[in-house]
Amino acid sequence: MFILWSQLLCPICPSDQQSFMSELDSQVPTAFDPFADANAEDSGAGTKEYVHIRVQQRNGRKSLTTVQGLKKEYSYTKILKDLKKEFCCNGTVVQDSELGQVIQLQGDQRKNVSTFLVQAGLVKKDNIKIHGF
Repeated sequence: MFILWSQLLCPICPSDQQSFMSELDSQVPTAFDPFADANAEDSGAGTKEYVHIRVQQRNGRKSLTTVQGLKKEYSYTKILKDLKKEFCCNGTVVQDSELGQVIQLQGDQRKNVSTFLVQAGLVKKDNIKIHGF
């Protein structure tokens, strides 16, 4: 004797199940989204692009500073070259599938990078988020 998996889950026969589902669809009210206007792309709310500066702990006292969210039209290699020269540290530009290009610097350079980006005029101070311990 074979018992179908669908019969184990729902004892209603398939023809009754389809009519039952259509009855439920007609009874479900449509969802109202009160924030639909705020989520529109043309509105100014929530369109602020932040630059995220994070620190990641490595081995012992070693740490790594990452900068993400800069505009795509900027030359990341030139910014990195200036950051490395200014703070006397090494660094690289990493291509991430989700985040895009990310600048990595050796050491905890969060405050230095934020002041550098503001003084260079690349980012406004309000658009910088500093994360970390």
